[in-house]
Amino acid sequence: MNRIKIIGAGLAGSEAAWQCARRGVPVDLYEMRPVRSTPAHQTADFAELVCSNSLKSESENTAPWLLKEEMRRSGSLLIEIARECAVPAGHALAVDRTHFSARVTETISREPLIRIRREEATQVREAEITIIATGPLTSDALVDEIARLADGRGSPPLHDSAGDDDMQEQRAGEAPTPHSQPYFYDSISPIVEADSIDMSKVYLAARYDKGSADYINCPMSKEEYDRFYDALVSAESVEAKDWEKLNYFESCLPIEEIARRGRDTLRFGPMKPVGLNNPQTGKMPYAVVQLRQENLRADSYNLVGFQNHLKFGVQAQVLRLIPGLENARFLRFGQIHRNTYINSPTLLTSTLQMKEHPAVLFAGQICGVEGYVESIATGMLAGFFASTLVERNTPVAAPRATAMGSLVHYITHADPKKFQPANITFDLLPPLERKIRDRQQRRKMQCEFALRELEQWLKPIQESSLRAG
Repeated sequence: MNRIKIIGAGLAGSEAAWQCARRGVPVDLYEMRPVRSTPAHQTADFAELVCSNSLKSESENTAPWLLKEEMRRSGSLLIEIARECAVPAGHALAVDRTHFSARVTETISREPLIRIRREEATQVREAEITIIATGPLTSDALVDEIARLADGRGSPPLHDSAGDDDMQEQRAGEAPTPHSQPYFYDSISPIVEADSIDMSKVYLAARYDKGSADYINCPMSKEEYDRFYDALVSAESVEAKDWEKLNYFESCLPIEEIARRGRDTLRFGPMKPVGLNNPQTGKMPYAVVQLRQENLRADSYNLVGFQNHLKFGVQAQVLRLIPGLENARFLRFGQIHRNTYINSPTLLTSTLQMKEHPAVLFAGQICGVEGYVESIATGMLAGFFASTLVERNTPVAAPRATAMGSLVHYITHADPKKFQPANITFDLLPPLERKIRDRQQRRKMQCEFALRELEQWLKPIQESSLRAG
């Protein structure tokens, strides 16, 4: 049987490799770390989480819950491991990131049908079934190879999402340059040591008492907020290179960028105090900074929504203005890294195959989804589709009514001139035919319909897995 080549052992690549192996299909899984690292990764483990440690809401009948529920029912390895590595996070699913990636690495490495190749893959054979799942930090050499594959279409393959006059769409046959790649800038939140937090100034609570009180909340008065805000907007940022335009992803903006949009924008964003009454006073504070447990030992916490682009020394000074963090010791400072992705509407079909090279599939953030769960989902789908190709059958796209199907529908049908990465939301799902005014009831029915459609689509896929077992 032909071996499937999977490039990248991140969230999407690891899930794709597992799904292929479940169906009896052998895999060569390429991972360039530790031979070559990236600006954001800190280990050589598979599925390393470089930003937050949260896989979003577990509240029933929300869009993130629906996507995870579809994946659970579809047999996702990484969602199963995430639940086993969960740390307290209220109504969200958050994981001990070190334990999580170690477990994924161990599980993938002991699967006999998966052969690990610790080397950088820079070439793709168009006729060889290949899943490219290198994520947002794809190496320059592979980016050039992707551009070569895309240029075979005879038209501009890559959309310039930055909108910079100096960044023109690449014409077919021209050598690709770093400026011609679609990208946005993503961010990493700071992490502090737990025993450096002054617990006398903070309190444990979940917003609106929803779920368990697992978040540490640092309350601010108006005077404290004003002092913090003034220091933040005047703080020195890391300088960008001359040719770079900081094209931030809107749902992951650095806090200083949010703050520059207005004095109260932080109080309506990551520092929103609503639903977080201080039990010491019985009142809602002026603003709140939330800290979420980072690992099972509870010896570190990350500052929720506090990704930033500040120089490390200045960053420490500003963040220590937060009540309770006056003497904080930082295990990791906030950072910015560049995320590269393809212009999927021009290049991919609804089964994640290249239109001009059907044996080549894309999965993960490089195909234009944003978020951990979304990346795992596309990896799972790519594994399904690639395995079907090995069996010389035609892949069937996930139903449009499902969260997985709607996510792929967006990245393959969006306006290519305005294409931006997306998280799963109900806005991506098709509306119900019946007009239901009650929002909760409408979403409940939408989730029930999606799961029924999923079950029908899964039957032949699950049968393939049983035959391989």
